Amino acid sequence: MTTTEGPATATRPRTDRTRNHVRAAGALYLVTFAASIPALLLIAPVLDHTDYITGDGADTRVLWGCLLDMVSALACVGTAVTVFPAVKRHGEALALGFVTSRLVEAGIILVGVVSLLSVVTLRQDLSGATGADTAALATTGQALVAVRDWTFLLGPGFMSGVNALLFGTLLYRSGLVPRFIPAMGLVGAPLLLASGIATFFGHHDQLSAWSFLATLPVAAWELAVGTWMLVKGFRPPAVTTEQA
Repeated sequence: MTTTEGPATATRPRTDRTRNHVRAAGALYLVTFAASIPALLLIAPVLDHTDYITGDGADTRVLWGCLLDMVSALACVGTAVTVFPAVKRHGEALALGFVTSRLVEAGIILVGVVSLLSVVTLRQDLSGATGADTAALATTGQALVAVRDWTFLLGPGFMSGVNALLFGTLLYRSGLVPRFIPAMGLVGAPLLLASGIATFFGHHDQLSAWSFLATLPVAAWELAVGTWMLVKGFRPPAVTTEQA
């Protein structure tokens, strides 16, 4: 009797094609930290001095700060775009909402960057202005800085809270990371949004102690989830939205 045997096949572990997407998203989360914090320090002269546009200025320093803000905005979009293929099957509506909110945040940040670049351009082009021209120039500079202040509130302020709610809910439900990580975002998001609303109506300043304390939980969440995704990636989910 002749026995026919099929060809021997080697068993190979399946490769998660989204693993690199997750790690890239984690790296980009950390890039937003590495870029946004020094950017805030670099642009301080134009924010803190109402006569910056008519004075000597520190244009090179401010330009570097604006460049870092641009990097932060692009990395902000990258965090959502790169992680989307890995999380969409666990909640496509939340995943798509996260991408959209990140795009909105990045757009608002870039508006603030353009306003500060306009201050630098006006200072350089109209450095010889005197009298009434100087007063008008100072008023214009203050208006452009006010635009940037509002973008800082609406972008990294409000939208960061929205981002934490969307992405935190998605990760908490799916169990892709330890649940204490998204829990920080879900606790911190309402605090950040409440602080932003209080600032919106003039209760306290954007750089006040209350604002700083309200920002800490969301900052800790973003740092934790970025580090975890970069180092560990996602854990195998217990259930997906479709299976549920």
